[in-house]
Amino acid sequence: MRKLVKAIRRVYRSGEKGFTLIELLVVIGILAALAGVVTLGVTQFIGSGQEEACQTDWHNVQTAVAACMVDRVQTTCGPPCDSTDGLVTSNYLLSSPLGAYSMGTTGLVTNVGNTPCP
Repeated sequence: MRKLVKAIRRVYRSGEKGFTLIELLVVIGILAALAGVVTLGVTQFIGSGQEEACQTDWHNVQTAVAACMVDRVQTTCGPPCDSTDGLVTSNYLLSSPLGAYSMGTTGLVTNVGNTPCP
């Protein structure tokens, strides 16, 4: 046991307490580099959520128009599929989409006007 205590005392000399200035500067430099990498990685995702939401919004409208057109063909007189308001009142969409959309006679949906979607 005494040998172990002497070995530990040799490793941790009584005059050496704490970290040196060089060790602290190296750690700060590593942390700064990591913070820079994380910041650059996060900034590329800013704004991509709105683009994805707009794409999902358009896709939902396109799917609702397709479903409405299928129902209209099967029942010969279905709900109107030419506006988002008609899709909402017919329960194909739960709420009006954020953007303005134009529905073609073939079922193609296009984004029109000054909308929040790019």
